[in-house]
Amino acid sequence: MNGMSAQRRQRQPVPTHLNLIDGVLLHEKNPIPGAIQTLSLLNQYKIPYIFLTNGGGKPETERVADLNDKLQMQLPLESFIQSHTPFQDLVDGPANLRHKTILVTGSDYEKCRQIMHNYGFQNVVTPADIFAAAPSVFPFQPIANMSQQGKPLPKPLYSAPTWDETTDFSKYLKIDAMFVLNDPRDWALDIQIYADLLQSHQGYVGTFSSPHGKGAKGWQQDGQPALYFSNADLWWSASYHLPRFGQGAFQHSLRGIWGEITNSTAELQSVNFGKPHTETYKFADAVLTKQWETSTQKTLKSLERFMVGADLQGGPAPLEILMDKKKHGGLRLRNVYMLGDNPDSDIAGANLYSRAKDGTSWVSVLVKTGVYDPARKIPFKRDNEPKVIMEDVLSGVRWAMEREGWGAVFEGCRRIE
Repeated sequence: MNGMSAQRRQRQPVPTHLNLIDGVLLHEKNPIPGAIQTLSLLNQYKIPYIFLTNGGGKPETERVADLNDKLQMQLPLESFIQSHTPFQDLVDGPANLRHKTILVTGSDYEKCRQIMHNYGFQNVVTPADIFAAAPSVFPFQPIANMSQQGKPLPKPLYSAPTWDETTDFSKYLKIDAMFVLNDPRDWALDIQIYADLLQSHQGYVGTFSSPHGKGAKGWQQDGQPALYFSNADLWWSASYHLPRFGQGAFQHSLRGIWGEITNSTAELQSVNFGKPHTETYKFADAVLTKQWETSTQKTLKSLERFMVGADLQGGPAPLEILMDKKKHGGLRLRNVYMLGDNPDSDIAGANLYSRAKDGTSWVSVLVKTGVYDPARKIPFKRDNEPKVIMEDVLSGVRWAMEREGWGAVFEGCRRIE
């Protein structure tokens, strides 16, 4: 052990970083200064990381290829998580939607359909399909030419003004779940169709289930399709000098209209993915942990040659810091660093998940290169206050690396702890 270099002695645990794309690594098409250098360092020292973004609307393969081109790197597909990537967990399992019929909207109906097909959903319908089959469903001119975008429906729409218990619905289109994949473009058409289905009888398009009167079950209590949002970001950092509305604005619009429909007597029931919601952090945690465990197992033997029994400057043994044994001999992450530019999604999500997850601390690092602007002087709330605020991704990773004992990677940087 006496032959260890000073650099190796400083590298005690292996920190793990979780990086956001928009506003942290990129502004639109251009890398933020320091982004490429940061990724090069993480790759050089084999530090596991993933990209977690509330963006979406393209297949993961396409987004990774685009990211590789912009960042001049070869990034693994499994490291990339868009806001809607966790939707694939709904194909099977408790939701069991693989062979059900789902409705999806987003920035491009056909790309949304393709993405959901790629995830394993077999029957995917878009608002354009419904409009093409029944243009009177929306008595205005849509933004796009829906007659060209729409595909034939698997079953016809129910078109009678009423229905009763003797109605045979088996021959009509039934929507089992509704998804918002990314930022919709034709809000008016989408909200009309989604609101119709929220009031439908068991998801049959063209029906209405009254929440009042004899036998009524209340709002969203008659088998209406579940509603899934991929993220709730009100703002995102685009090329314009002020933040722009994101999918969260669409969600608030739908919720506001739902409040008018229900006379504010029923909150819209939905499932939210994306940051800051726990479901997305669970998915990201599983991906990151798998990467870390694979990396750890590969390097464990070589680490043991240098670290077992070491007592560096009176501190705990580095291997012990790294592995943090569980009672049954398992391994777990100690620290995950979430670098983000949005206090309400990135930072709040990391803080909330850290409190909910036993054993691993999620450390929130806010950077100033995206949505967050200190000049606006917007006060933090309890959930969205970061552990630290840094100028950019490089300084954020530097802080995390130093905090974990990897200060030699950044020669001349001030020690944090």
